[in-house]
Amino acid sequence: MRIIALCLMLAAPAALAQEGYPTKSVRLIAAAAPGGNPDVLARMLAAKLSDALGRPFVVENVPGAGGVVAAEMLARAPADGHVLMLGDSGALAINVALNPKLGYHPLKDFTLITALAAVPTVLVAPPSLPASNLQEFVALARSRPGQLAYGSAGNGSVHHLTMAVFASRAKVDMLHVPYKGGTALVAAVLTGEVQSGWSGIPNVAPHIRAGKLKVLAISTAARSATLPDVPTAAEQGFSGFDIATVIGLQSPAGLPRDIGARLQEAVAKALREPDVAARMANLAMELRENGTEHYVRFVKEDLDRYAAAVKTAGVKHE
Repeated sequence: MRIIALCLMLAAPAALAQEGYPTKSVRLIAAAAPGGNPDVLARMLAAKLSDALGRPFVVENVPGAGGVVAAEMLARAPADGHVLMLGDSGALAINVALNPKLGYHPLKDFTLITALAAVPTVLVAPPSLPASNLQEFVALARSRPGQLAYGSAGNGSVHHLTMAVFASRAKVDMLHVPYKGGTALVAAVLTGEVQSGWSGIPNVAPHIRAGKLKVLAISTAARSATLPDVPTAAEQGFSGFDIATVIGLQSPAGLPRDIGARLQEAVAKALREPDVAARMANLAMELRENGTEHYVRFVKEDLDRYAAAVKTAGVKHE
């Protein structure tokens, strides 16, 4: 009987930790400005998690340095589940690749709770560009080495690195023109200031439907439900090309397992509720919620992917 009582006493703190979490409001840091993908997803999750777990989840926008400011804030927070972050591949992989002296590392300083959503990009061009598919685009670029210009949302952005990886695999030499953000990039393609660029789908879908832009490929291994007629690079002869920004949920390192499990369960349910799923589909976000083990494996792969991409692009830390 004493042994049984002792076991029950030892098990009690863990059970109480799970049942009692959260004990106060939870700060949900969105590593983006208001309106960015992490922000939109954070606000949808905050409403659902507040209802499910009985305490307010309050979104705090912390933009700056591609997610560095938010990530460093998270790394310094207590690991009790009351400070969480929605960070994407930029904060967790691209920044690490760009700056080896970064003040945090996702595998050491964070508990990676689960992936949430993937955000693919599409390769767009003005209607006047004499190429209607990826093979013709590559042939055109090869015929004009160093002359065909592509835009990006800035040096080291996912748009820049996606094209750098593709150009390397396709063995083409193109001129990179960085802009200050995705809106400026799309404007440059629309006016023909540059001949192409990889962009998030919501930014270009209206222009594609209006015939103001042509779309040549999607950056992921599978087609998007938002633009189902757009083929992948693999379908057009460029196998193994699969790049997307993945948004996930993180906490400071050392999060108790029971709290992580409770969050993961609540998040999985929230993301599959019809209103959230519909909103994600409208924003061309693809569900990637699949638990901690898969997310840790993905982040390791993402770190390798973007380290290689930064090397290929020849981007230096500024």
